[in-house]
Amino acid sequence: MSTGYEKIISDNLSKAFSHPLSELERSTGAEREGSAITFRAFGKSCRVDPGKITLSGNLSLDPKGILISLYVRHAAPEQIQLEPFRAFKDFQGSMPYHGAFSANSEQVLIPHVPQIKTKAAAIKEAFDGTDGVGGDFALILYPLPKIALSVICYLADEEFPAAVTLLFSANALSFMPLDGLADVAEYTSKEMIHYVGR
Repeated sequence: MSTGYEKIISDNLSKAFSHPLSELERSTGAEREGSAITFRAFGKSCRVDPGKITLSGNLSLDPKGILISLYVRHAAPEQIQLEPFRAFKDFQGSMPYHGAFSANSEQVLIPHVPQIKTKAAAIKEAFDGTDGVGGDFALILYPLPKIALSVICYLADEEFPAAVTLLFSANALSFMPLDGLADVAEYTSKEMIHYVGR
């Protein structure tokens, strides 16, 4: 029996693959493999076929699958523009999502800041990332090829507790609807927590 997620993913993929494969390849920053496209998504190898999405070889019928299908459907052919990185609250229409974004994407990382610093190399490798700027340390991660997140971390000291700020690449909205961007950050944070728990 089809799940609600499966139907949404199927609808998004149907609309996405109504465009030429060469166009999808360019707009998503993917590589073509036969009738499919492949790229890194949320730190895993991702294959998008006209009727399904797999992450590390496993069928994805969950929120990450929906986000990947939204990305494939909405991504524009323009190039990613990293800077200036933008806070989620600076995106027009984001106010209803501010609390959830802060809780689910930033605050969840705070207890893990020391471990994120220790495992930074592995996290960067998984997300095709690099060192960022700011805080006590920072990472630039790519949960999707044309959407980057700057993860700025502050270690606790005698005066201040640990803190985390997440910023988006300047034109992230060109590749994902606003509510989807909030979820991209949330699931990136979940994957980071998974990495530091290894």
